[in-house]
Amino acid sequence: MFDTGTLAKAYHLMALTRCMSDMYDNNRQVCKYVHASAKGHEAIQIATGLQLLPCDFISPYYREDCLLLTIGFTPYQLMLQLLAKAGDPFSGGRSYYSHPSSKEKDKPQIIHQSSATGMQAIPTTGIAQGIQYLEFTNSSLLQKGESNQSSVVICSLGDSSMTEGEVSEALQFAALKQLPIIYLVQDNNWGISVTAEESRAMNAFEFADGFKGLNKLQVDGSDFMKSYEIMQKAIEYVRSERSPVLVHALVPLLSHHTSGVRKEFYRSKEDLAEHFKRDPYPKLRSFLISKGFNEEEINEIEVKAKTESQQAFQQAIAAEEPSPATVIDHVFEETPVKEEQGTRQPQNGEKIIMVDAALHAIEELMQQHPECLFYGQDVGKRLGGVFREAALLAEKFGEHRVFNTAIQEAYIIGSTVGLSAVGLKPIVEVQFADYIYPGINQLVCELSKSCYLTNGKYPVSMILRVPVGAYGGGGPYHSGSIETTLLSIKGIKICYPSNSADIKGLMKAAYYDPNPVVMLEHKGLYWSKVPGTEEAKTIEPSKDYILPLGKANIILYADADKTRNGETVCVVTYGMGVYWAKAAAAGFPGQIEIIDLRTLYPLDEELIFESVTKHGKCLVLSEEQQNNSFSEALAHRITHNCFQFLDCKVEVAGALNLPAVPINFGLEAAMLPNAEKAKKRLEKMLAW
Repeated sequence: MFDTGTLAKAYHLMALTRCMSDMYDNNRQVCKYVHASAKGHEAIQIATGLQLLPCDFISPYYREDCLLLTIGFTPYQLMLQLLAKAGDPFSGGRSYYSHPSSKEKDKPQIIHQSSATGMQAIPTTGIAQGIQYLEFTNSSLLQKGESNQSSVVICSLGDSSMTEGEVSEALQFAALKQLPIIYLVQDNNWGISVTAEESRAMNAFEFADGFKGLNKLQVDGSDFMKSYEIMQKAIEYVRSERSPVLVHALVPLLSHHTSGVRKEFYRSKEDLAEHFKRDPYPKLRSFLISKGFNEEEINEIEVKAKTESQQAFQQAIAAEEPSPATVIDHVFEETPVKEEQGTRQPQNGEKIIMVDAALHAIEELMQQHPECLFYGQDVGKRLGGVFREAALLAEKFGEHRVFNTAIQEAYIIGSTVGLSAVGLKPIVEVQFADYIYPGINQLVCELSKSCYLTNGKYPVSMILRVPVGAYGGGGPYHSGSIETTLLSIKGIKICYPSNSADIKGLMKAAYYDPNPVVMLEHKGLYWSKVPGTEEAKTIEPSKDYILPLGKANIILYADADKTRNGETVCVVTYGMGVYWAKAAAAGFPGQIEIIDLRTLYPLDEELIFESVTKHGKCLVLSEEQQNNSFSEALAHRITHNCFQFLDCKVEVAGALNLPAVPINFGLEAAMLPNAEKAKKRLEKMLAW
C-alpha cells in the first residue's frame, strides 16, 4: 500500500512542517503576525492531502499548513502569507497565516477561510449542497477528476468547534440531504486553555450519533499509516456513495495554540509530556526504518527540508510589502449592471402589487438561468411563503430548485457562500427581519469578507430577501427595521424598494451583481393594504427591465419658483417613508421634493447632495428607531457635504427609541412615524 516514494514524500512533508514551525518560533521578531502550527497534527493532514484531487474542495482551518504543503503549496507561498507580503497568493497580505483561498486548477479548490471557529462548516456544506444540485441536473458547471471521479468536499474542524451551534446546523443539513462531504475533526483535547473535560459532554465521534445518516470513523491521527487507511476509506465512500462522513482523529498538540497564546501560559509539563508521547514525527521515522530506509536516507530528507524552509524564509523576508493603495481593492467585484435597461412602463401594461412583482422577477430569472435556486423557511411547494412571495415556484421549477429549509437562518445565509463558489446563484429568504440575527455570524464572518480576504477570488453572488417593517399589530418580533444593523457590515449591498417596478428592476440587477445583496421588502407595501400605499402598485415592467443599484429617484419635484425663493424642503426617505412623505407633502403644494433612495448601499449621494444644495433644507425620514441610526449618519453626511448651502440644520424623523414595536395598535402608532407627524416637522422647517 505504501510505496517508498509515498513514504519518502510523507516524511519530507512532515520534516518540512517541523522545520518551518521551529523557524517561526526562533524568529519571533520577524514572524510578528499571529500564526499557528500544525505540530502534532501532521500525520492526519498528510494522509488527507495525498488523496485529494483538483476536482475536490477543502476548507482547512488555521492549524493546517502541513495539509497545504501536501496539496501542493510551497513553503515560500505560505511564508508570504505568514509575513503578510504583497505576493501572498491567498489574501494579498490581508489575512492570517494558514487562512487560504485558492482557485488553482492543479489543486483542490479552497473558499475563504475565516478565524471564527466552526463558521467554515456551513459555507463548506453549501459547496456539497451545490455539487449535489449540479450532479442532479447534469450541469455543465460540474467538475470531475481526470478519470471521471466525483468531487469530494472536506471540511476540517477542531474538536472544540463542534460545540458551536452552526456546526450542528451544517451536520443536520448534510445528514438530511445526504451530501458528499467529509467532516474531518482533529481533536487535540484543547480549545486554547480549555480542556475537553471542561467544554464538552462528548467528543465528535460520539456527537455524530445524533445525526441519522451521518457515517462516522475514528482514528489515531498521529499514526500516518492508520490515518491514510481511514481517509482512503472515507474518501472512496463519499466519491462513490455521495453520503456524508465524520472522521474523528485524535492528535496531540505539541506547539502553542497560536504565537499569541504560548503553551507555557496554561499547559503543565506533565500535559506536554503526555502529548509528546504521541508525536507523529518519530512514529513515521520508525516506520520508514521498518520499511528499509536507512539513517542516511532519512537524514538526507531532513537536511533537504531544512534547506528548503530556510531558503524560502529568506526569500519571503525579502519580498515586497503590499502597497497601501491596494487596501481598498476587492471590497466588491464590479457589477455588469451600470444603466437602467428595458421598459419600465410597457404600453397596455397592468398594475401589479409588490409581492407579485418580486415573485415574477424570480420566476423570470429561474426560467432563464438553471443555476438559480430559491430556498428558505416555508417557501416550498406546500405554502409558497408566508406572504405568498414564492407561490407556485416549486410547482414550476421542481423541489430541487425551490425548497423549504429548517429553522436555520445561519445555514440559509452561510450556505450561499458554497453554492456561489461552484457557480450557482442562490436566492434565499429569512422569514422576518427580527429573525436575521442567528445568521449575522455568517453574513459578517463569511459573506461580507469573502471577496476582500480572497483578493477577489471568491465574491459571494447571492440575494437575501428579508421582509421588514411594522404595520397592523405585527408585534415585537415581526415588525423590525434592521437597515442600520446591516449597513454597519461592510462588503454587502442593501436595497429597500418602495414600489412594484423598483422591486422587480432591483431584483434583476441584484441577480446579475456578483456580490451579496440584501433585499429589504416592507410587508406593509406587499399588497398595498395600508391606507395611503396604493401607489406602491405600479405597471409591471417588461422582462428585460433592470434597475441599477445605487440610483435614487425623485418622486415629487418642488416648484421652481418656490425653490428659488427658499420656500422648499427636500425629504430623503425610503420604504414606507415614501408614502408618509407623499401624504405630508399634499399639505404644502409645490414646496416639497421627495427622494426615494431605493438602494441604501450603494447610496446615491450625488443626487441627495444636489437636491439638498438646491433647497437648503432637508428632512431625513425613516421608520427605524432614530438614535444612532442610518438616518442620523446620513444627516451628518449631508451636513458635512452641503453645510454652506443649508438654511437650517438637517432634521431627522424616525421611530421612538424603543427596544421593539409593541403589538397594541395604539402603542404601535405612538412609536412609529406617520404622515401627520411628518407634516408637523415639515411645517416647522418651512417656517424657518
